[in-house]
Amino acid sequence: MVPVVLMAAALWGMGALMKVSRPARWRAIGALYVAVLIVQFALPPGHPLRAATGGTPQAWLALGVVAGLIWGYRRLLGGLHARARPADDDPQPEGGFRAAELERYARHIVLREIGGPGQKRLKAAKVLVVGAGGLGSPALMYLAAAGVGTIGVVDDDSVEASNLQRQVIHTDARIGMPKVDSAEAAMRALNPFVAVRPYHRRLEEADAVALFEEYDLILDGTDNFATRFMVNRAAVAAARPLIAAAITQWEGQISLYHPASGAPCYACIFPAAPAEGLAPSCAEAGVIGALPGVVGAMMAVEAIKEITGAGDSLRGRMLFYDALHGENRQVTLRRRPDCPVCGG
Repeated sequence: MVPVVLMAAALWGMGALMKVSRPARWRAIGALYVAVLIVQFALPPGHPLRAATGGTPQAWLALGVVAGLIWGYRRLLGGLHARARPADDDPQPEGGFRAAELERYARHIVLREIGGPGQKRLKAAKVLVVGAGGLGSPALMYLAAAGVGTIGVVDDDSVEASNLQRQVIHTDARIGMPKVDSAEAAMRALNPFVAVRPYHRRLEEADAVALFEEYDLILDGTDNFATRFMVNRAAVAAARPLIAAAITQWEGQISLYHPASGAPCYACIFPAAPAEGLAPSCAEAGVIGALPGVVGAMMAVEAIKEITGAGDSLRGRMLFYDALHGENRQVTLRRRPDCPVCGG
């Protein structure tokens, strides 16, 4: 029996190291248990494999009964706890808010430009954020805090120590964890009333359009031109508004692209990537840690405005922020009729 126990412990440990979910690890151990029972019943007494796995099936059957009783007891206890929840934790009224949500979003609701109807639109909205790095971190946190009902986040990277100077959604304790899982943990801790959909994978053009069509609004916080161009193509194909921002050293820029509403797309403004060395990455050129916080928060503000209809969006305008000299400036953007992505 000892070898089987050691195998089960090894399966659990390897699953934990590979970040396999607990239910999947339990299924693997269950499969091992079934295999042991098959050995015990199928092989004749005295067989070496049967002897190595306990010799007789009675002990394993008893273990299975005990495990089943424990599992059933925990399910029963969980059901009783769910039925005994306080009134404040009752399911929300149809189309409305729980009392805890009304208190949480009170500062939004009293804003004339948002109010109750705007907060309902936020709750019904689905926003996808591409990238859980410097720009995605504050954008995700403020979208969750604002009560956006469904937030998706796509990123194939894991948290590293060098991220923590600016990627404030992650923590030192979560180094090595997939960024989407770290972001999900932070958002759920901040606001349990929002649904988070983590996609721990590289966004590929083959499935980007279908994914974008599941959401109302796309935020691009990526740090390379190839991905930005691909995100723009998918957003145009899905007819979804795209809020895209970029940062380097002390400066940032942000705009809202949406050809379906008359605004240009990203490729109208940036038809090709700059020459090698003209736009170095943050790893090469450096970046002041608070800058993505400012620009990422601007992305969240523009998303809230786009969803609620408040104010004037950055559709057809680009905002530049110079943190070193404390300056803002804007330029007007126009569609290019010959744009290969959105041109007629």
